[in-house]
Order: sequence, then C-alpha cells, then structure tokens
Amino acid sequence: MCKGLAALPATCLKSAKDMKHRLGFLLQKSDSCDYSSSQGKKEKISSSQRLSQEEVRKWADSLENLIHHDRGLAAFRAFLKSEYSEENIEFWVSCEEYKKTKSPSKLSPKARKIYDEFISVQATKEVNLDSCTREKTSHNMLEPTLSCFDEAQRKIFTLMEKDSYRRFLKSPYYLDLVTPPGAGCGPENCKRNHTHTLDCNSNIISQCA
Repeated sequence: MCKGLAALPATCLKSAKDMKHRLGFLLQKSDSCDYSSSQGKKEKISSSQRLSQEEVRKWADSLENLIHHDRGLAAFRAFLKSEYSEENIEFWVSCEEYKKTKSPSKLSPKARKIYDEFISVQATKEVNLDSCTREKTSHNMLEPTLSCFDEAQRKIFTLMEKDSYRRFLKSPYYLDLVTPPGAGCGPENCKRNHTHTLDCNSNIISQCA
C-alpha cells in the first residue's frame, strides 16, 4: 500500500472499500436491468411479428386479401420476382400510392413517372396491357386525375388473379407458410421442404414487418 493511503485512518479505508463495493453492485444491477429490458422488447417485437395460420389461410380466399396484408404482399412480390414478373405488383402498388396524392400540383409528375416506368413503349418495367387500355391511359396523361390509372390497374389485377396468384397458392412461398410446424412430413411436404424451407420464406415475409 502506498504511503498516502497508509496514512489514512482505518475507518476511512473501510468506508472507501464499502463505497466501491456498493457502486460495483449498482452497476451490475443496472446492466442486468438494461439486458432484461432489451430482452423484453425483443420478445414483444418477436411476438408482434408472428404470423398466425388464420391470417395466412385468408390469403387463399382472394388476391385482395393477400396483397392488402403487408406480409402477404411481401410473399407475393417475392414469388413474382422468382418468375421475373414483379412489374405487375409494382405497378399495382404504385397506382395505390398515386391515388393517395392530395396535392393537385403533384398529380401530373407522379402520373408521368408511373406511365414512363410501366406503360409507355419504352417503359423499363412494361406491364401487359391490351392496346385499347394502353391508348386510353395514354390519353388520360393529357389531364391526369386520381382515377387515370384505374382501368389499367384493374386489368393488371385481373391478370395476376387469374394467372400468377393461382400459381402462388400452389408454390412453396405459400404452402410452407400455411403448413403448421410439426404437421408431419408426407411425400408432398418433404418435396416442398427440399425446394424452400419455412425459415427461408419467413425471412422473406419479415422484410415487410
């Protein structure tokens, strides 16, 4: 012990040691509380992000139920991306967002952006529209309104509903989610699990959570 500390009364040294011990205890308690609080938040988040079987089954009732659910939309988008046809759902989503435009001055630039991206002859993500609908939508660009893409959006919705939506319901992107964990492994389930695992698809869904 150094001379400075040796010169102090024994009672002072004891008090200093007691104080150090108490501070150490309080710091440990604080860290423990912070950890518990952090764990509690993680558990709440995890709980809130769980996807119930009932929710997933509703996706099979209609395409509307599927794409109006955040995680359903994410799963369907991932499926369409695997088929290289994600432009359809991207167009539909863009139209939905466009209809929420409140400022009249923003209608024209937003409409032009959607048109150039999905409908024009040189569109980078051209959607499959018949010539009549395409021509009518082009005419609507002269004076854009909130409803100028309605017909084109309906056509793309119908196209997805009759085509890609039906394939989605038969794909691992949906089947691995609607099959309850531990439901057994029949030949069909095993085959699906070799293609896509439940964990893989859960990660896709969690990106929109």
